[in-house]
Amino acid sequence: MRYELKDEYIELFKLLKVLDLVDSGAEAKMIVADGHVRNKGEVELRKRAKIRRGDIIEVADVTIEVF
Repeated sequence: MRYELKDEYIELFKLLKVLDLVDSGAEAKMIVADGHVRNKGEVELRKRAKIRRGDIIEVADVTIEVF
């Protein structure tokens, strides 16, 4: 999956919500806090991590390339 960034960055939990990978912002924050999200192969625990062009986010079996 690819996501075209329209601003300088998007917060991680908002990205998950925008792509309909979760039903709510609260669910997005929970899966991030529980360690189910990776950014460039590293577990990302910051719900508001700034996701920028070139980042690769992995959630379950979904990979998101941000460009």
